[in-house]
Amino acid sequence: MGRGTFFTTEHLAIINEDIFSTRRIPAHGIDLVVTSPPYNVDIKYNSHDDRLTYAEYLGFSKRWMKRCYRWLRDDGRFCLNIPLDKNKNGQQSVGADLTTIAKECGFSYHSTIVWNEGNISRRTAWGSWASASAPYVIAPVELIVVLYRNSWKKTSGSRQSDISKQEFMDWTNGLWTFSGERKTRIGHPAPFPVELPLRCMKLFSFVGDTVLDPFMGSGSTLVAALRCNRKALGIEIDPHYCEIAMQRIADEGRRE
Repeated sequence: MGRGTFFTTEHLAIINEDIFSTRRIPAHGIDLVVTSPPYNVDIKYNSHDDRLTYAEYLGFSKRWMKRCYRWLRDDGRFCLNIPLDKNKNGQQSVGADLTTIAKECGFSYHSTIVWNEGNISRRTAWGSWASASAPYVIAPVELIVVLYRNSWKKTSGSRQSDISKQEFMDWTNGLWTFSGERKTRIGHPAPFPVELPLRCMKLFSFVGDTVLDPFMGSGSTLVAALRCNRKALGIEIDPHYCEIAMQRIADEGRRE
């Protein structure tokens, strides 16, 4: 199957193209971007080099964030799921650096949600064991940086919210605790749980809004959009991951 629109329904579309070359996203047509970009930690993706130098990674990040900025409406929001400080190129302030780059691209900063995955079993090194010589501190958390284009107050869209009072109370607390997704269950090397984009959509968008995930991967954002009545576009360069996402969407539809 060639590059282009891989799969489409009335409310969802999977776009099998490179984020830097696609012309299928309408300018100023997106209400909310929710994404978890490559972390540059040497994950074995099919179609992306996850072993850039840190300077190259920051340059790559700036290029794709600029595109997202152009795609968003004036009152559009941007939920960026990124590591706090994980990187293959030594200890780096990844979260702080990517937040700064987003602001350089034109975004305004609103807040940061700390996602507590609660998973410390992946630790393989403590540096100097039980010694002040060279200890490593590893936090089992990731960030969801919340930014916006021009206006934080949202005036476009249906004005219809579907978040419950309890969800609003819980999720406006900037520490979210839920488990990550198992790559063995999804068949993708770095899936994120549907819970993450679902919370972002219900908290930061209206029913019927258009959501974009420029690094769609296994399709978690599109599955979340199905569950909360949003339109969604997913860009994914790898056709195999597009297949996985299409199957997950089909499975979700059968569960409704």
